[in-house]
Amino acid sequence: TATDLGGAKRTSEWWDWSGTKVAVERALMYGEVVCVERRGWKRVYDLAERAVPAALLHDDLDDTECLRRLVRLAGQSLGVGTRADIADYHRLKAEQVDAVIADSGLVPVTVAGWGRPAWADPAALETAPRGRHRTTLLSPFDSLIWERARTERIFGFTHRLEAYVPRQKRVHGYFAMPVLAGGRLVGRVDPAREGRTLVAKQVTLDGPKAAPAVARALVEAASWVDCTNVRVERVETPDLREPLTRELARLLD
Repeated sequence: TATDLGGAKRTSEWWDWSGTKVAVERALMYGEVVCVERRGWKRVYDLAERAVPAALLHDDLDDTECLRRLVRLAGQSLGVGTRADIADYHRLKAEQVDAVIADSGLVPVTVAGWGRPAWADPAALETAPRGRHRTTLLSPFDSLIWERARTERIFGFTHRLEAYVPRQKRVHGYFAMPVLAGGRLVGRVDPAREGRTLVAKQVTLDGPKAAPAVARALVEAASWVDCTNVRVERVETPDLREPLTRELARLLD
């Protein structure tokens, strides 16, 4: 870890990295070292030639082939995406995507309502939908919603991490987590914890039909942090408080 190498920070400020931390992170960026595990929040580094399997080290790829593989991997991970979506996935430039996408293995498609060119992974097009069964709170950093323009285009859902927004200007809360249910984003919860109680400091629901899903997501989230109770403090639409708390009581009974 950076601590083992001499320390990660120069001062108590979280952003004030030491020279050692800067150096090892730069080596990580260039692939000279890799992260092999995490201990808490700390990365454990090792030399790439010692940690990466030999089968992955034998290729000596030029820049064009590296770009081609990154674009293909982005398309495979997204399933379908615009040029901007694919570029954002690995923080590439649009012109880098343009240079290789024609022979990346992705195929051009038209997506209703997008109004712009898109590309898809052929395997995704051939795979039957896996269902819309998952109901859960999503981290604001979840890859499903990380890119805000894509989230708005696919889900019609505008989300912003407000942790760095002044308290008086926050709309949905410090760490509001969207609720995924039935393949849609149906609300959001700003959570906290008090002892064995998960506190929903602020809840926004997309209508009364969302109450059961949000309740299930809250109960599941409580289990993540070893809580046995859930308390709702504020519901953005007061009329939806009763159906939400009623469903919570049923699930926790």
